[in-house]
Amino acid sequence: MTYSRLIAGTMTWGSWGKQLSKKEMVALMHHCISNNITTFDHADIYGAYTTEADFGKAFTESGIKRKDMQLISKCGIQYLCDNRANKVKHYDYSKDYIIWSVEASLKNLETEYLDLLLLHRPSPLMVAEEIAEAITVLKKQGKIRDFGVSNFTPSQMEMIGLRMDIDVNQIEFSLTQHSAMHDGILDYMKTCGIKPMAWSPLGSVFREDNEQTRRIHKQLGELMDKYKATEDQLLLSWILKHPAGIHPVVGTTNTTRLTQAMEASKIELELEDWFLILVASQGHKVP
Repeated sequence: MTYSRLIAGTMTWGSWGKQLSKKEMVALMHHCISNNITTFDHADIYGAYTTEADFGKAFTESGIKRKDMQLISKCGIQYLCDNRANKVKHYDYSKDYIIWSVEASLKNLETEYLDLLLLHRPSPLMVAEEIAEAITVLKKQGKIRDFGVSNFTPSQMEMIGLRMDIDVNQIEFSLTQHSAMHDGILDYMKTCGIKPMAWSPLGSVFREDNEQTRRIHKQLGELMDKYKATEDQLLLSWILKHPAGIHPVVGTTNTTRLTQAMEASKIELELEDWFLILVASQGHKVP
């Protein structure tokens, strides 16, 4: 597997966010790739099932060679919107639906294959054997290269992993949501050779104003001069230091912030500074 150290999340590129034009998407793709962010993270539901197609149209006009980028997509969530006749939001991991969903994503993204397919969220009704059948078909047909899951627990990963190889689990992970370090998720993934990707890697640090985020801002402020880094970069470098080899999925469409984000991979936090940042988040010393 070859994915860029940081991954560009596309959830807000379309109607769920910045509503970028085709020209703006092309420019943003080129900016990402010029900064060594070559992996783009999608899900079929983004933009109420419209963002993949918007991205695909831009990609065909970008002049970017397919081999120079990696495309991730997710399937399984049946979302309530005008583009689907669903009565309730639910999950579908039947063999036929997984195959149909991947084929729809390929058509929308205007590509012949996905570098990585993820099951978006675990379903209480998923049948591992049926999922394995679908993934086997898709791999044999060359429509997906790697397979993974998203938001799965160790027991859910084990259930699926007994039937097929899991390459990736994309989880929520940040300084303000780091339970995966303590509940066995990252331990299990490292033991089994499953690559972690982290959505929402900046957590709630810039979204909320509370005692926790004020402690974090204070501690990061004390380290910015030492590392010649922004707060965003320090938050990402904190994640990147974890030995599981986490790939943050960065959702910003701001080109300056994307460039700065990639620079975070060059920061090597000292051991005690990593724990100072952790303590600022937790509000107490480690046990």
